[in-house]
Amino acid sequence: MHKNVIFCFSGTGNCLNLAKMIARDMGGADIVMMRRPFETTDVREAERVGFVFPCFGGGAPEDVLTYARSIRVSPEAYTFAVSMSASYPGTGLHELNKIIPLNYWRTVRHHCSCIWLFPHKMMLPPISVEAAQKQHEKLALDIAYDVMTKKATTKAPPYNALNAGENKAWPMIAKKKAAAFRVSGACIGCGQCAKLCPRGNIRIEGGKAVIGTDCAQCLSCLQYCPQKAISIGKITDIREHYHNPNVTPADLAQQVIHI
Repeated sequence: MHKNVIFCFSGTGNCLNLAKMIARDMGGADIVMMRRPFETTDVREAERVGFVFPCFGGGAPEDVLTYARSIRVSPEAYTFAVSMSASYPGTGLHELNKIIPLNYWRTVRHHCSCIWLFPHKMMLPPISVEAAQKQHEKLALDIAYDVMTKKATTKAPPYNALNAGENKAWPMIAKKKAAAFRVSGACIGCGQCAKLCPRGNIRIEGGKAVIGTDCAQCLSCLQYCPQKAISIGKITDIREHYHNPNVTPADLAQQVIHI
């Protein structure tokens, strides 16, 4: 294991793209994708341990906090985290900080991945995908510099009671939305969605994808489907699909990415 380790949860690739840039600008790191089963949990040899994850339903994805509870970190390690959202930061960093105390944290913004809720162009302040990518290049360099120099954030991570309540309800919302998944006749049974699902919630039966209800709502299955055969209601058929242009399905499906 590398002396720098970044745990990453990413559905449409924005968080993984940022994690890869931070790792590059740090001079290298092992990026551990937060997928079930949790294969890498003991990182006590690492000098710097970080987390990059999105804001889902007002906070961190449930899998991020579950994974964090299983991680063993050296008490001497420098810890950091970056949370990404389309608008408000939510309470994810606050919750993670209670599990693994953070020396440094940042919030960043990118385009919305939850297209049954908002169009992917939803981002505050609104900018293009290309502009957001350029912005993240600079942010990654700034964050990497801060991490390598072990900068400390003096403020506590953000907390909002409304967001906390929203996030508590999110697993139930995710399960309900998962039941609304539909796979059209355009499905060719390629299996890409099954490989992408971080919970192993998708299988191929009779040459067609079958989606269960154990869903985190990362939407990688929908956003990366080469046939656009997966939907959650008519709104996701109408709205433009989106995934980070620099991240491939193969990237997301890995357990560990060595930078």
